[in-house]
Amino acid sequence: MERTTCLIAGGGPAGMVLGLLLARAGVEVTVLEKHRDFLRDFRGDTVHPTTLDLLDELGLGAEFAKLPQRRIDSVQLPMRGSMQVLFSLRNLPGRHKYIAMVPQWDLLDLLARSADAEPNFHLRMNTEATGLVRNGEKVLGVEYRTTAGESGRILADLTVATDGRASLLRRAAELPKKRWPTPMDVWWFRLPRTALDPSGIIPFAGHHRAGVMFDRGEYWQVAVLIAKGSDAQARRGPVRDMVGGIADVVTWLGDRVDALENWDDVKLLDVQLDRLRRWYVDGLLCLGDAAHAMSPVGGIGINLAVQDAVAAARILAPKLVAGRVRREDLARVQRRRELPTVLTQAMQRFMHAVAVAPALAGRINLRGAQRPARSVRVFRRIPVVRSIPPYLVARGFLPEHSPEFARRAA
Repeated sequence: MERTTCLIAGGGPAGMVLGLLLARAGVEVTVLEKHRDFLRDFRGDTVHPTTLDLLDELGLGAEFAKLPQRRIDSVQLPMRGSMQVLFSLRNLPGRHKYIAMVPQWDLLDLLARSADAEPNFHLRMNTEATGLVRNGEKVLGVEYRTTAGESGRILADLTVATDGRASLLRRAAELPKKRWPTPMDVWWFRLPRTALDPSGIIPFAGHHRAGVMFDRGEYWQVAVLIAKGSDAQARRGPVRDMVGGIADVVTWLGDRVDALENWDDVKLLDVQLDRLRRWYVDGLLCLGDAAHAMSPVGGIGINLAVQDAVAAARILAPKLVAGRVRREDLARVQRRRELPTVLTQAMQRFMHAVAVAPALAGRINLRGAQRPARSVRVFRRIPVVRSIPPYLVARGFLPEHSPEFARRAA
């Protein structure tokens, strides 16, 4: 029977940040990650200014800056035959006035290398937490299984579930959940990008076709919105027709309608929006998507999860060092992070209602438009109004900062 002080199930951004911070506080930490490495095609590669600030505080900003990345400082719309700037991040407060598009495996590798420098940090790849070890209502640790077929148990003073929106540990704990319907699912795929293309983030909307394009340097990462549950039916036609529908709006993509070989190049994201009513039981805490699955609107799920991890480390590290974590301590983490989660999800539900659903119904059409819609004109002409969306997306509600015990000079 193995034992650690804090067992973290899931080596995503929240789990790796929490593990690094706790290890720097002197807590023995074990992180379980079911894959053999981080080299996978993640759908969320946006690193927002709050996370960039955190990396600076941890002394990792210079190393992060060396990673291959694309810095996005504007959102543009294809209008009247040209690209019109809708939002700019250049007036944001703070040092980082952009969103960094970085392969998530590079970010996770950076966090893992930094955590490995701490003698009490242990990362176990190819190892998945498959269930909870309990004594009555109290969680004592996890059961695990490796890809080689080995199984066992690890006991811990605290178990933290950061294993995503399909969290096995969340289900095992039978925590109550509130869920909201979403109007869409998302198709993800790549299109080639040329040096003559515009840069930044580009939303588009046409006849029952809407989405957003992210500038990744050599290619566009494209997210196309489809009506919820319509994936199978929507794939009946040629994939070329789908890309052609985007090119009707984003006209400079007209030479790339044959870029996708078949529908296998298009991945489906089943969009969910939910939140646990209670994020914890005695001995177990859920963070990130395990506590609150976010819509992809705004691309803020990763950064919200990282903020959860920072708050949890600040509140729980002294308790873990002292050897006693109570339910009340876990409740403090939820109280700290619940308000920004509620506000962020309310913002996403608002965007679903006023932008996503109308676009899918064909009520927002930028194809051939000669002047922006009224809402677009308001955003472009009124500076105060124009500054609100980029601030909320880039910095969010109640941003967290690294606790002093984890800070390092660059």
